[in-house]
Amino acid sequence: MSTSMYETVMGPAFAELAEPVQAFHRTRGRRELHGWVETEAPASLPARLLALCLGTPLKPSSGAIRFELEAEPDCELWVRHFPTNTMQSRMRLREGELTERLGLTLLHFRLGAREGRLVMHLQDLKFLGIPCPRWALPRIVAEEEGRDGCLYFTVRASLPLVGQVAGYTGHLVVQETAKA
Repeated sequence: MSTSMYETVMGPAFAELAEPVQAFHRTRGRRELHGWVETEAPASLPARLLALCLGTPLKPSSGAIRFELEAEPDCELWVRHFPTNTMQSRMRLREGELTERLGLTLLHFRLGAREGRLVMHLQDLKFLGIPCPRWALPRIVAEEEGRDGCLYFTVRASLPLVGQVAGYTGHLVVQETAKA
């Protein structure tokens, strides 16, 4: 079995991740996962316009999430069906680095493991192919942790002078637990 994109990028650190996180990132083919999510509204009108361009949630909500994953060794399509909207992104392995195409934006991430969690560190961003200056890079929190057969996620993105553009937390059931 070939290694997943995340195993390739993280190397030995992949083994430090909690089992549900590893299982999620070893998925091959098409899979649909279900769980629960809470979304937050963008912080300002400029943040709302950016959220609209990215497809991230525009309103606060709480409810069921359906997550469609189409995973190949060097590319993954993620479709998140939030209670109020759908957001799609494409992860790719490029030159040993993980990139995410989200709307008109291309993000480059370094991946790390911390206490069993996957932590994504933004390294670079291009909007419409134009590199973002380092001082203007968004502050991104993108973490996953696993327990009880679930993948728990926290995602937040904010820009200087604009505020939070996106924010959502929740979980996906990765492994069905045996019924007693």
